[in-house]
Amino acid sequence: MNEFELKYGCNPNQIPARIFMENGDKLPIEVLGGRPGFINFLDAFNSWQLVSEIKAALKEPAAASFKHVSPTSAAIGAPMSKELKAMCFVDDIDGIDSSPLALAYARARGTDRMSSFGDFIALSDTCDDITASIIKREVSDGIIAPDYTPKALEILQSKRKGAYNIIKIDKDYLPKEIERKQVFGITFEQGRNNFKIDSTLLSHIVTKNKTIPQNAVRDLLIALITLKYTQSNSVCFAYDGQAIGVGAGQQSRIHCTRLSGTKADIWNLRRHEKVLSLPFLHTIARAERDNVIDLYITGEKSDLLSDNVWQQYFKNKPEELSKEEKDDYLSKISGISLASDAFFPFGDNIERAAKSGVSYIAQPGGSIRDDDVINTCNNYNIAMAFTKMRLFHH
Repeated sequence: MNEFELKYGCNPNQIPARIFMENGDKLPIEVLGGRPGFINFLDAFNSWQLVSEIKAALKEPAAASFKHVSPTSAAIGAPMSKELKAMCFVDDIDGIDSSPLALAYARARGTDRMSSFGDFIALSDTCDDITASIIKREVSDGIIAPDYTPKALEILQSKRKGAYNIIKIDKDYLPKEIERKQVFGITFEQGRNNFKIDSTLLSHIVTKNKTIPQNAVRDLLIALITLKYTQSNSVCFAYDGQAIGVGAGQQSRIHCTRLSGTKADIWNLRRHEKVLSLPFLHTIARAERDNVIDLYITGEKSDLLSDNVWQQYFKNKPEELSKEEKDDYLSKISGISLASDAFFPFGDNIERAAKSGVSYIAQPGGSIRDDDVINTCNNYNIAMAFTKMRLFHH
């Protein structure tokens, strides 16, 4: 197959649409289920690169959850605590601990469940039965992986009455060094971003605190690789082997930091005892539960706990999670890693990062205000490395 006809492009009016190899070679994929669309393939190919690079850098199975050509999260298959499994809605999955890939996807999907609704999934390794069983019960548009076990493929092909998008990619496929795309009928050409992200990028530590432990090195690498495939401007918070807050496509750096920091705060607050013990009615679907949890934490629906409202979601009325409780809980958070795809122009980004428990930062450096940014890090005893490499992605 050297071309694949698409139903339409980004929007229904954009026809005809197809993907193909300009040189006439075969496409490095097989479609094993469904009929992926234009945006599905954009998500698939970007997410596949992301998980492949994490696997190469950390030698661990990796998974990503993508929406609109940016990751909601990416993760490796690190062990999950009982609390984290409950938070990610996988505490009832038998045998999950035996599958690092399933743990990776459970983490990636569970990081920002509202954004992951209808995601496109990428797996660095062969999709196994346990991972497929997690995917089956989530609302998702499709998956890309190098292979599938027979049982996993059977599970996935039964999803959405057989219409679920399943892509198998040749794990040995290497694209050409030069890439092209057209905008407004004009062809753009550039060298592919083959820059290798590894621990050597973190050797130039510019702050008084020079200590970045190995777990933070791992998290910073995950954050940097995630940013490499996130629409810029972008900032990524990471912790415990996964991205916990991705702020994508903002015009201002501080807005990236605020957005990703807020997502990281919500991720942390979902571990709060009051959130984990919310007494949901059994009739509440998973997606609706995600929405209610978000409203409970953020307070966006101010009447959530008022009479004639809480009864729609809960068996009994939960206690409020007050601002003071949230502030107290978050004030005890530390050890978070943060990466930025371009330099921080002002110290206000560091001030905001510190509020979310950031202890380690990786960013390119090169701003005329680097001294201000470094001094702000020193005020919070944050260790910061200059990578000297921008990671814009458009």
